[in-house]
Amino acid sequence: MGPNAVAIIPGAGLVRRSADTDYPFRQDSDFWYLTGFNHPDATAVFSTTPGRPPFTLFVQPRDRTAETWTGIRPGVEGAQTEFGADAADDCSRLIESIPELLTDAHRLFHSFGRDPKLDVGIQAVQEDRRLHSRRGGAPIDETVDPRATLHEMRLFKTEPELALMREAASITCEAHQAAAREAAPNRNEYEIEALLDYVFRRRGGAGAAYGSIVAGGPNAAILHYITNDQPLRQGDLLLIDAGCEYEGYASDVTRTYPVGGRFEGPTRAVYQAVLDAQQAALDAVRPGATLPEIHDAALRKLVEGMVALELLDGRMDDLIEQQAYTPYYMHSTSHWLGLDVHDVGRYAVDGKPRPLEAGMVFTIEPGLYIAKDDASAPEALRGIGVRIEDDIAITQDGYENLTEAIPKTVEAVENWMA
Repeated sequence: MGPNAVAIIPGAGLVRRSADTDYPFRQDSDFWYLTGFNHPDATAVFSTTPGRPPFTLFVQPRDRTAETWTGIRPGVEGAQTEFGADAADDCSRLIESIPELLTDAHRLFHSFGRDPKLDVGIQAVQEDRRLHSRRGGAPIDETVDPRATLHEMRLFKTEPELALMREAASITCEAHQAAAREAAPNRNEYEIEALLDYVFRRRGGAGAAYGSIVAGGPNAAILHYITNDQPLRQGDLLLIDAGCEYEGYASDVTRTYPVGGRFEGPTRAVYQAVLDAQQAALDAVRPGATLPEIHDAALRKLVEGMVALELLDGRMDDLIEQQAYTPYYMHSTSHWLGLDVHDVGRYAVDGKPRPLEAGMVFTIEPGLYIAKDDASAPEALRGIGVRIEDDIAITQDGYENLTEAIPKTVEAVENWMA
């Protein structure tokens, strides 16, 4: 932050679901990363100005009536004794405290646009200082968006963070196993989703890290299908994209299972094409590689599979250059993973894809999606969707597949389901 600087980082509030009902609370990821404080309407203030507490939390105060309805709060005292704040205050006093918080500060770290009341309070102090500069006051010299720094910090996972992500992956493995064993004809997609949710919570997770995709048959060709309300049919594939959130950290896993326990007919060939593409991507992973290089490795192998399946016809290089594959593969192979399922951090530096470094965690998730009404595809392949996704952590000399325990090969999947 440098000397004489103040950072004001607001947490999340409750979000209305309908009428007088709120969604379950989920803390802002940046705020969680910095404080571990998992209650609504809190704000953290960090200061390097002389005489100011380095870390102040503004929180909901203890309130017996409110706590009777919605649960115990740490309150002002708990913010210090339980969460390490040097000072704490009632969150209702945040706006009126801004002049004091910014005293002698020359640099402010704040993300404008997220909290209108806070923005107005800061701007009012700035304007007041401009108007009374003859009295010796002066507005803040520089305002910096803290996310530029915070998101780079979050991109590189420490060993304790990786331990949490391994636990999220372990819970996700158990959930996928429970779901896969119930992937039988006449089961409903929502029954499988319920099993996933049950294991996530039973093992101590907060629940699903994102809206679980449980897509049987042609629904698997819808990338973000979350309706999850159709029956499963013998011979179809069931695409499950579901991961647990544990202590704020996400797991993000996709596996594609044969309904009834056996890959039959063309589903096996499509599945193998995607599996081969994912293995090609994994073979390209190393420190110093880039995500576009990994994507290109997966894409080339996937296009080769599309030609073999008679989805495409032509020279490999021409098909890739013309992007002829996009009707069947329309997304990137990777994204960052961490406190958010699509986590923060720049993908390029100085206009170039950034090299992978130890501590980065990302997904590898090639897929092949053939819509049921695609008249240009071979009839036997229509309505088949496959995606295979793992969570990869870069190490000093290679990588760790956090979700390797969840089977992928045809034989291993069939044995697992049995």
